[in-house]
Amino acid sequence: MSNTVSTTDSPADQPSAPPARPRPAPELRSWRNAVFVVFALSGVLLASFAARLPAARDALDIDPGQVGLLIICISIGAILGLVVAPAASHVLGERWGMATGLVFGALGLALAGLGATLWGNIPATVIGLAMLGLGNGAVDVMMNVSGASVERRIGRTLMPLMHACFSIGTVLGALAGAGAAAADIPMWLHLALVAVVLIVVAVIAVRFVPDRVESPDEAGAAEASAHTPAISTGQRFRRSVVARIVVWRDVTLVMIGVVMLGMAFAEGSANDWIALAAVDDHGTTKAAGALVLDVFLVAMTLGRIAGGPVVDRLGRVWAIRITAGLGVIGLLLFIIGGEPAVFVTGAVLWGLGASLGFPLGMSAAADDERNATTRVAAVAMIGYLAFLGGPPVIGFLADHIGILHALYVVLALVVAAFLCAPALRQRSYEAGTGRADASTSPLSAPNAAEQNG
Repeated sequence: MSNTVSTTDSPADQPSAPPARPRPAPELRSWRNAVFVVFALSGVLLASFAARLPAARDALDIDPGQVGLLIICISIGAILGLVVAPAASHVLGERWGMATGLVFGALGLALAGLGATLWGNIPATVIGLAMLGLGNGAVDVMMNVSGASVERRIGRTLMPLMHACFSIGTVLGALAGAGAAAADIPMWLHLALVAVVLIVVAVIAVRFVPDRVESPDEAGAAEASAHTPAISTGQRFRRSVVARIVVWRDVTLVMIGVVMLGMAFAEGSANDWIALAAVDDHGTTKAAGALVLDVFLVAMTLGRIAGGPVVDRLGRVWAIRITAGLGVIGLLLFIIGGEPAVFVTGAVLWGLGASLGFPLGMSAAADDERNATTRVAAVAMIGYLAFLGGPPVIGFLADHIGILHALYVVLALVVAAFLCAPALRQRSYEAGTGRADASTSPLSAPNAAEQNG
């Protein structure tokens, strides 16, 4: 396929149709499927090291606090990846930007395995984990921007399903790690093999992603720029920095960030604390506590798989209102429910409630295609900071008031996400201005409920 996809002839530019929509063109289907694969590879990349973390801890002979510092290295690398993603996408294009990020992250995964178990070297492990996080953070931005672009052109909500592919990737990575550990395969060899598979599949998959995605007004902008004097690298860098700061003047983007904050906090706190809360505060066994976490993860994955049709029927605003409402009810049931049937039901509703906020927030941030990478990087930064800062905040509060009472902070943030749901309403943007238009795009045109929401 060509290196540039124009929106001019895409299905999304046609008048809004009845619910039965034409099948996307083969090129769009290939692009969509490639993005599905990239999301899954990102999940495999992150879960592969997490699954072998006990082996790394034993080989390096470190205590739990030092293990926590190792994990933070991934998060710090991911934040750096979010920062460099707009520049990498501009220089390399989405196709090779995603490929480079996955290759870099895979090499970091292999280095972390070698450093931890073959060399017993903490600095090498730290560098590898930072590389893993940086590569995955950069890919996170670019795959969400690319996913939002193909979603808009196909005319169906696909972002929740894409994030479900990420969740499936984490499950596959964890299962492969568990199998390798059971078979006594050395950690360095297991992670090196995973890295090779990731690199090969990534290079094949991104061939179906367009290198540049051209919006309708970019042809005129390109023609105008031909008569504009060239700017230096320093000027281009300063403009990039200013753009990342100025983007926060958009109140709508700030509200999207609040939705991302609440939902990322809800997801991250469950991953880290739900099993421990089930054991310590609800009196379950350790095995049962792990099953409560599994229930949450399955519910969240199913919510993402089913989310696309729900959003297409109700619109983003009502989808977030409903899921956030379920999340609030689920958190209350988990916090106050003493019987297993009550707090397990709470875990299910909590998982469903956390399922759509992150993918729909990414999709909403990318509505303005001309600034999509910068806007997605901005809200993704909030999500990563929630994942990074959420567990320590809950842990600090838990030391003083207990885990269950600390989860009221999560509940309050989910309520805030519910209140900011209108920010996710589908918007079109005036060509070349970045200003939101009151009209909606074809993706949400059938959703009268959203326009009235």
